[in-house]
Amino acid sequence: MFEKIALVGIGLIGSSLARVIRREGLARHIAIATRSASTLKRAEELGLGDSYTTEAKEAVRDADLVIVSVPVGSSGEVAAEIAPALKKGAILTDVGSTKASVIAQMQPHVPEGVHFIPG
Repeated sequence: MFEKIALVGIGLIGSSLARVIRREGLARHIAIATRSASTLKRAEELGLGDSYTTEAKEAVRDADLVIVSVPVGSSGEVAAEIAPALKKGAILTDVGSTKASVIAQMQPHVPEGVHFIPG
């Protein structure tokens, strides 16, 4: 079990992951971040997480596992935003469908000591 899992992006895939994480008891705390206030409100209404924010770097702080679930073209921007808040030893992964593009965009922002595992 993870102490904290952060989901950055809570669309169809992110919300499905949140439900499974909750159902299977994979984390003590689920942090959810999305840029859309209306999407965030809906995620909270559905009880998908334990904390909710529009600031991705806030959600990932102290997370053991960070799952980036955003459009592939936004991966680099998100990685740059969250990089300073990732804790040493964290696992960072994504759900993007094209690995070469995601790796090229995210890898340059991954801090030393963070384990990037392209999904």
